[in-house]
Amino acid sequence: MHEFGLCEGVLDAVRQRAAGRRVTGVRVRFGVRHAVDEESLAQAFAMMAEGTEAAGAAVELVTVPATIGCPDCGFSGETTDLLAVCPRCASTAAQVSGGDEMVLESITYAQLPVH
Repeated sequence: MHEFGLCEGVLDAVRQRAAGRRVTGVRVRFGVRHAVDEESLAQAFAMMAEGTEAAGAAVELVTVPATIGCPDCGFSGETTDLLAVCPRCASTAAQVSGGDEMVLESITYAQLPVH
């Protein structure tokens, strides 16, 4: 489960930004090439965040598609299939690019009690 390795970097970034504030949610963007499973990511994050200010935080995954381009028919579009053939002409010469993003998009912090 490579999600543990990915979570290590995410958790480090979250903790740096949190500066001790309690974190209730994290939203991350991973390109489709990382093949991240949302349930596995949430489980790995929960285990790694235990005992930190991010313990119990919800994790939301946004999967970023790759781009497919076909030199045979000129098609260009998005895909989540990394073994893609051109959806227009079925050419196997189609090339997949992008989809390798890793971005900590947002952090949600617990509300401080109002006195």
